[in-house]
Amino acid sequence: MIKLYYTLFFARHIFSILIICSLILSCQSERESALTEGKLLAGKYCSSCHLFPEPALLDKKTWINGVLPAMAGQLGIEVLQGNVYLTDKKSALTGKEWSRLVEYYKTLAPDTLQKAAVPVVAANDWCHFVLKKPEEDPGAVSSTTMVAIDEKNHRILTSSSERSAIYEYSSNLEIILSSDLPSAAIDISFAQQPGQDDIITCMGGMQAMDNTKGQVLKYRQKNGKADLLSSDLIRPIQTRPLDYNKDGLQDYVVCAFGHNRGGLYILKQNADHTFGKVPVREVPGATQSIVQDFNHDGWPDIMTLFAHGDEGIWLFLNNQRGGFTAKNIMRFPPSFGSSSFQLIDMDKDGNEDIVYTAGDNSDYSRILKPYHGIYIYKNTGNLHFEKSYFYPVNGCTKAIAADFDKDGDTDVAVIAFFADFKSNPAQTFLYFEHVNEDITFKPHVIPVTANGRWICMDANDYDNDGDTDIVLGNYSKGFLNQENVKPSWNIHTPFVVLENNILNKKSK
Repeated sequence: MIKLYYTLFFARHIFSILIICSLILSCQSERESALTEGKLLAGKYCSSCHLFPEPALLDKKTWINGVLPAMAGQLGIEVLQGNVYLTDKKSALTGKEWSRLVEYYKTLAPDTLQKAAVPVVAANDWCHFVLKKPEEDPGAVSSTTMVAIDEKNHRILTSSSERSAIYEYSSNLEIILSSDLPSAAIDISFAQQPGQDDIITCMGGMQAMDNTKGQVLKYRQKNGKADLLSSDLIRPIQTRPLDYNKDGLQDYVVCAFGHNRGGLYILKQNADHTFGKVPVREVPGATQSIVQDFNHDGWPDIMTLFAHGDEGIWLFLNNQRGGFTAKNIMRFPPSFGSSSFQLIDMDKDGNEDIVYTAGDNSDYSRILKPYHGIYIYKNTGNLHFEKSYFYPVNGCTKAIAADFDKDGDTDVAVIAFFADFKSNPAQTFLYFEHVNEDITFKPHVIPVTANGRWICMDANDYDNDGDTDIVLGNYSKGFLNQENVKPSWNIHTPFVVLENNILNKKSK
């Protein structure tokens, strides 16, 4: 009897254990099925607009509270206080499908992003630079939107969102001319031939909005006069000249960066010298273009960085019939915050490589990201590029590559507007000294952090001494993504110059 009791007792427990195991396996199977479905949905709907965003790119909190609610609207879904609402009958997903997609990111995203390992610790020194500053205005908070060195006339030109104007400074950093503009200038393209005018791009407003109209202007430095070429573009941020149809009339390629609107356009000059707008790629985020004959057929082509949503670099080959054939060169996830690129031969193999920065951090994921920084992509031939260098720089904004130390190779200057002001504010400006023929650098932290917060940069020979100087523009209004961070830098100096003294050093 006792034996039978124990047999039944163990049988009941084994049966219970089997049921529990079955339930656990069933739950695991259902969970795995839900995650698989969530991944498929993310691949279908997210990848239809941009490169597939891996969950590991952002932490859970940023996905759930920032990015996914913002993206829901693109799919006809509204998320309000955690509740999901279908905004119309054309919603791309059902409520259940959206929950599966969210659960995929919530489950697989890390709690926090790990900091990137720094390959080489930066030296803290002035290297071969000397700090120069103009007179500051103690009554104004600097809101510089553009700095540019006019090497031919040995002047520095700036603009500010505080007052819509352009300022010209002498090589002694004294204002010699100021002219009103319809809105703040963000870019200037200096005349390449005698008799030509400079071209100024005024963005209309700092925020990337679809109702912001900017202007493209012809500008004459001699008298500060500006003539309007266009006022019909959504927040234009760069303009470059080209005669894209080879009719002898000067046209312009313009990058326009709105929120859901904007794109890459040609301002085509008509026979009566008016201008019409020709779309090249009408998607938001066009940031920067380089014009040259990439396929060597005698016609100007365009390479453009798009830095919003579908981030990447596209090549537009001139079809010689008034249009272009698009070819994607590189794509980046939408959280990268692409901010600048430059074509330059970094390793002296005869092919132009890409120097690229990621770090724009003013969207829905305002956190420090380990993949922000400076990248170099080696051109292996036929415009195929492979990553050969990365150095992490939080909030990296722009890089300029040039032979700053006059030793025959190419160095790089880098600014970071969205730097880690709590833990590593010195990264607002870095100088990468090229140390051998391979793509290897010795980084330097140039101690200018206390002098401003750098949003724009240019490099050229402003003092006519034969080497390349650097000018940094200070923007100290808002855009503080980190909590409890207040400006610890000078907020009244509009810009600073890092005067290059490498030739003086060598002569000694």
